[in-house]
Amino acid sequence: MKNFAIAILLALGLSATAQVNQNVTKESTTTTVKVNDGTGTPKKLVKTQNTESVNAIEIKDANSKKLNKESVETTPQVVSTTSVERDNGFNARVGQISNYQMAGKDYIFVSEKAGYRIATPDNKDYAKVRRTSNGQYIYKTPTATSIGYFNPEGNFVVETYDDKTDGVMVETYTKVIK
Repeated sequence: MKNFAIAILLALGLSATAQVNQNVTKESTTTTVKVNDGTGTPKKLVKTQNTESVNAIEIKDANSKKLNKESVETTPQVVSTTSVERDNGFNARVGQISNYQMAGKDYIFVSEKAGYRIATPDNKDYAKVRRTSNGQYIYKTPTATSIGYFNPEGNFVVETYDDKTDGVMVETYTKVIK
């Protein structure tokens, strides 16, 4: 009796798996980006895109008694899903404003798609900041082009080459927490 039950379960299992007539292709692409928003610790953004293509298998001349039968191509059904996960506190939203001070003057950093715009509180543009491939920033004012970066304390440090002294001048925008 026990062998008979096992034989029935095995036959049902094989018949259930034999009925699947489709090719399934699954592809998953994960992109991880770390953003230094000036708070000291980089924030992580993970984008995962899953694509599943299901292609039904149809047999040409399915009713013939031929052993080796040809398959017919069918149109695949593609389902694509995208999910985005972000760290707690991720704040690299376009248009967000952060407050800084340098040499006793107030400045605001306004995040843009390409980086930041630095302005005075009365909205007068002072500089543009654009991210480079190595994680630093190009800092452009009407009079100079420099290199900048966010230090671990969240302050923005600008290093400018000085022709007269043949040295590097360092200025720091100190983050103001309100």
